[in-house]
Amino acid sequence: MQTLLVEAILLLILIGITLAIIFGKDLMTAVIIYCAFSFITMFLYIVMGAPDVAFTEAVIGVISTIYFIMMLRSIDRRCK
Repeated sequence: MQTLLVEAILLLILIGITLAIIFGKDLMTAVIIYCAFSFITMFLYIVMGAPDVAFTEAVIGVISTIYFIMMLRSIDRRCK
């Protein structure tokens, strides 16, 4: 019962983070919020009992965040 509550709360947080990414105006902010999305997803996988998937999510989340930040350094970050 308690695990289901934790999973439900994490899923609601993921929905909120997704909306923040979609409606954000600054790309760097979206990348940082995406990093939070990846962290919450990793935590959800751990709660669900899949540590191998959580580890993979952590690695891919870190690599993609670094890649996004490197790419944003070379472009205009603001939406018009």
